Amino acid sequence: MTNFLLGKKQTFASSSCTVQPIIMDESSSPPPMNLKSLKPKEQVQHQSAVNSSHGKSSFILPNSGIDKLLECPVCRNTMVPPIQQCPSGHTLCFSCKNKVNKCPICRKEIGQIRCLALEKLAASLHVPCSYHHLGCTEMMPYYSKLQHKTHCVYRPYACPHPGSDCPFTGDIHELMSHLKQCHKLDLQAGSTFNHRYVKQDPHSVDNCSWTLTLFNCFDRYFCLHFEAFVIGCEPVYMAFIRFIGEESEARKFNYCLEIGGHGRKMKWQGVPRSIRTHHRMVRDSYDGLIVHRNLALYFSGNDQKVLKLRVFGRIWKET
Repeated sequence: MTNFLLGKKQTFASSSCTVQPIIMDESSSPPPMNLKSLKPKEQVQHQSAVNSSHGKSSFILPNSGIDKLLECPVCRNTMVPPIQQCPSGHTLCFSCKNKVNKCPICRKEIGQIRCLALEKLAASLHVPCSYHHLGCTEMMPYYSKLQHKTHCVYRPYACPHPGSDCPFTGDIHELMSHLKQCHKLDLQAGSTFNHRYVKQDPHSVDNCSWTLTLFNCFDRYFCLHFEAFVIGCEPVYMAFIRFIGEESEARKFNYCLEIGGHGRKMKWQGVPRSIRTHHRMVRDSYDGLIVHRNLALYFSGNDQKVLKLRVFGRIWKET
């Protein structure tokens, strides 16, 4: 059994590129390469390069010069139509063009010039995912890159700690280390739990107060949220579980939460949400066990001056 004390909310260059023409001798061809000797990621890149010689689309590999050419020198994001350019030919994205008055490269005034040549070049390219360095091997049309990036399963996870606007992002291993070291959270093993939440002044609900608990079961990680907030004018307490991983994996599990006292009991059963879904979205959709303050004080079994809630829970995997 672990005791937690609920508290108040914590407050926590520019460059230009030139495309050099490359003259290929069609009569010469490279010797065949043994794909079995390459790693899976290298096989994808090699096959993409081979395919490009037989079609209209070109493939570019990570860190290529063309990849940098299509990067806005101001925000460093991938440029999409309408791509803007200054009178000297330096390019930048439409969003940054509206924020700056002069070209970041030559400092000339930026007019209303659109770089159609670069847009057509981009349309002919297949590019790697922005998260190729994290393991994604997808190659896609240039103008599909941003859409893929938004949903790529290799994109870093945001810190799920609800008590701060923590800017940390990373993979699951990095995320768990961050939560334990920076937020001082304990990691508990097992699929069942019994926690007691204590709040000394339950009649005062500041914006939000919360705790977070981490679990390791079924070789996966979960986090239990317990929050105090207000629905309308009514103070409530809410508990729910989120899965540290993708939504598709989260749907393979179920959990139940139970709270009670004096012969009464409340129970909630549901599917954990992924930490890809912000905890405020889970809270605002009421997807969890919600207890009104008066009932929570009744469950506490005291003189209603101190909140002492005991929450039982279990996580299991669907078969």
